[in-house]
Amino acid sequence: MEMIDELVQQISERTGIPQDKAQMAARTAIEFLDGRLPAPVGGNLHRLVGEGGGGGGGGGMPDLGKLGGGLGGMFGGK
Repeated sequence: MEMIDELVQQISERTGIPQDKAQMAARTAIEFLDGRLPAPVGGNLHRLVGEGGGGGGGGGMPDLGKLGGGLGGMFGGK
């Protein structure tokens, strides 16, 4: 199961909305974050989660090994 499918399932289960509405919500959130997160995730988030042309969850993505620390600092973590 691709990340997008898991996200849609979680949204549907947690909110009680139908799958089609959950899919629209997930795509909207991904598009929003994709345009605002810093590189290498920003602009590639849809590919990371398996949305649109990217396929299996990360094909063609740059090395994300150092991303965790950068995002942690961005959100107040370590």
